[in-house]
Amino acid sequence: QVQPVESGGGLVQAGGSLRLTCAASGRTFSSYGMGWFRQAPGKEREFVAAIRWSASTYYADSVKGRFTISRDNAKNTVYLQMNSLKPEDTAVYYCAAARLSSGVIGATGSYDYWGPGTQVTVSS
Repeated sequence: QVQPVESGGGLVQAGGSLRLTCAASGRTFSSYGMGWFRQAPGKEREFVAAIRWSASTYYADSVKGRFTISRDNAKNTVYLQMNSLKPEDTAVYYCAAARLSSGVIGATGSYDYWGPGTQVTVSS
């Protein structure tokens, strides 16, 4: 019903910044809860940030104060601004859409549609 597609990943030095963009293909994001997740090699996919239709935002403790999630319904896009990047932020970052608002915000099972991911590499 909706296909998120991420862009903006790349290589950056520790302390630098990147801005990830999630664009919709198919349906719009306006009525979906949107989240960003990441997965490093050999590790489980973990929650990064989420934003509800109401614009309420949620963050993993590991990124609070450094990352900012936002959405622009008019452009049907979701963003993840990443500042003060650390080597441990290196991962494939995924954008996801949730049909229902009753799920646990930080749980992968709460999201129904996933993008293919974009690689973020932070060097020291």
